[in-house]
Amino acid sequence: NAGTEADVYISVYGERGDTGSRQLLRSQKSKKFLKGQTDIFAVEAVHLGCLYKIVIGHNGLGSGNGWFLDKVVIKDPITDLDYTFLCHRWLDQGQDDGNISRELPVTGASMLPGRKELELKREKTWAAEKWKFRKGITLQFYNRVTRGFVCLYPDSRVDALGDKKNKYGKVFSMWMCA
Repeated sequence: NAGTEADVYISVYGERGDTGSRQLLRSQKSKKFLKGQTDIFAVEAVHLGCLYKIVIGHNGLGSGNGWFLDKVVIKDPITDLDYTFLCHRWLDQGQDDGNISRELPVTGASMLPGRKELELKREKTWAAEKWKFRKGITLQFYNRVTRGFVCLYPDSRVDALGDKKNKYGKVFSMWMCA
């Protein structure tokens, strides 16, 4: 009773976006999601770059819809990398915690080089932006609707009225081209 007859869906997330929810329809096996069986599916999508998580679950319909999922392995045909997502849990309303979907991070040897790169970018961004959160700093934002400045003060006060003549406020225009 570890297999399922329910409809199974997966969403794959990478550094360039996600696939959205996709139903896993055609396995290379005649019957899919049976106990002890490995099913293989082809999922068409744009290249997502380095993968970092999946969300997998089922609709809970059909007799014997509970499902024990061991793991998911995704092979990227462009980079020839394998991404492993370990689960080792039930997706069953009557077993484990009652959830029929799981969010699974990439694990093990597939800890992608791109993920390390993303972590490094986050660290660099934090290093550049952390000054805003130091004690005594007042943050100011220009509100284009009121044409005034909104101030966040160190003592947790917020001036949302938008002082139009704030002598410390600066208005910057930024344009980004791709």
